[in-house]
Amino acid sequence: MLNLALQGGGSHGAFTWGVLDALLADGRIQPEGLSGASAGAVNAVALASGWATAEAAGRDPREGARAALRQVWERVTALGSLGVLQQQLTRMLWGGLEFPAVSPYQSNPLGLNPLRDLLNQEIDFHAIAAHRELKVFVSATHVHTGKAVVFTGRQLDASAVMASACLPMLFQAVEIDGQPYWDGGFSLNPPLSPLISQCRTADLMLVQINPLNRGETPHSSPEIRDRVNELMFNASLLTQMRAIDFINRLIADGAVAHDQCKTVRVHRVDAGQSLDAYPSSSRATADGAMIAKLFQAGSEAGQAWLQRHYAAIGHHATVDIRHDYLDDTRMEVPRSPRSPQGWRFRPWLGRLFRQSRP
Repeated sequence: MLNLALQGGGSHGAFTWGVLDALLADGRIQPEGLSGASAGAVNAVALASGWATAEAAGRDPREGARAALRQVWERVTALGSLGVLQQQLTRMLWGGLEFPAVSPYQSNPLGLNPLRDLLNQEIDFHAIAAHRELKVFVSATHVHTGKAVVFTGRQLDASAVMASACLPMLFQAVEIDGQPYWDGGFSLNPPLSPLISQCRTADLMLVQINPLNRGETPHSSPEIRDRVNELMFNASLLTQMRAIDFINRLIADGAVAHDQCKTVRVHRVDAGQSLDAYPSSSRATADGAMIAKLFQAGSEAGQAWLQRHYAAIGHHATVDIRHDYLDDTRMEVPRSPRSPQGWRFRPWLGRLFRQSRP
């Protein structure tokens, strides 16, 4: 079994679609948990909805999930091929972190959002909530506090996914139970902690579409804006990866018992060079040719990962967290769980991996 954590990234999420399609087509992967933010949340609920509805109907759940993902992305592509108004709505759906001259409360007073119709028509949230084995977690950011909130179970509906994809420069805040929410990418992109605390399997695959490293310093305004986007939407991922590495080291050194926490085996499919030709701003377009190329790149990357690393599932990680995600600062790990230093960490272990609720 495998948990899947899906980053948000607008139309670049077509790469994630390709990865998921390859994993499902292979037939050996059994997803237990799915988490996502923004476009990653859309991919997560599409997979879960297709899986759950197909299984309930006695059909192959993997093929059902593949069909649901394809239908969602075909609708996104169709929006991009329509008239000027529809293309403007598509840019709203997959918008980047830009600051228009007026707020969405002025420019979009009716709260138009093409994602609403897409979700209501394509996703069966009741089937997702009713499924006993497949768990789905979608993050959003509480506007007033800045805290991450994770929606799951019967709390997960179209409004929750819209909140997860709500960029404040383009949309009015999504209100759920009287509370306002913005894009989940600001706080958890994607949420990893619920996959650790609420799923049995210790294997976690990240599908990463926001690059960590760039070889050159940006100079032009668009280049700077693109890099700021990448840094902002990767910040929470770096924090979560550091926490996972720290807990793994506590367990390895005996500072925490295995019955309190589990060692997490992290895997990753990285868009890497597949997105080099596409600036961050291109995530706001729904160009059919780009989406097709990214889907193919994701499919090939997923197949390559399976060929190289499938045997590692259940045995060892395939990502070196310290090398890829940590800086030069090292936190000393206590050597004994009974030492005063060791006991100091226990109160916040639960808080670290506790799921936030709205």
